[in-house]
Amino acid sequence: MKVKTSITLSEDLLKEIDEYAGESKNRSEFIEEAVRAFIIRLIQREQDARDLELINRHADSLNREAADVLTYQVDL
Repeated sequence: MKVKTSITLSEDLLKEIDEYAGESKNRSEFIEEAVRAFIIRLIQREQDARDLELINRHADSLNREAADVLTYQVDL
């Protein structure tokens, strides 16, 4: 369901929206897609930060395990 709302944008941004939206999309569709894309990027950044924190928290253990595994390699 769509809900009507009102936002205030600068004139230059509105001109750019009109330019990039072209005739294929109206302003609302363009802004909705842009906001969705931005939110997806924010979510991905949060996930990346959590993953990095987890890797860093276990880095010593992971590095020891990797070093151990490398000792099992056979010279070719």
